[in-house]
Amino acid sequence: MAKSVNKVILIGNLGKDPELKHTSGGTAVAKFTLATNDRFKDKDGNWQDRTEWHNITCWARLAEIAAEYLKKGRSVYIEGSLRTDSWDDKQSGQKRYQTYINASDLVLLSGGRGEEGGSREGGSGRGSARSSEFDQSSPASDFDSAPARSTEITDDDIPF
Repeated sequence: MAKSVNKVILIGNLGKDPELKHTSGGTAVAKFTLATNDRFKDKDGNWQDRTEWHNITCWARLAEIAAEYLKKGRSVYIEGSLRTDSWDDKQSGQKRYQTYINASDLVLLSGGRGEEGGSREGGSGRGSARSSEFDQSSPASDFDSAPARSTEITDDDIPF
């Protein structure tokens, strides 16, 4: 069988603060909505705006990062894959479906609407979190002569 691709890339604004929960096994899960906007000319030549809402799900450390740093209105870059869950509605007995983006990467783009400290051009104010690569712990040092420093990460250590 030929290789297939299931990749989604979105840049938009959060519609609500992430909701963080944990599975029975203790894995963190964060869910939130993301709005993307499209502007086009209709057949009469008038500009029309269209907003599309996307359901986003983050897992494990990426979920914890999303819950801590993302807020309603904040701009964010999301990378992930499309997933569809199905279940039988208990009241009507009908089969229900929900399609969502299973996030694998997120990049914080700005402080959001009405917040100070948003990003400036040139990349300052950006932070990135890739679920398989992001680790906030301090790296092990091979330099015995380096001055000792605390391994705890504070808000001053975060570049955005």
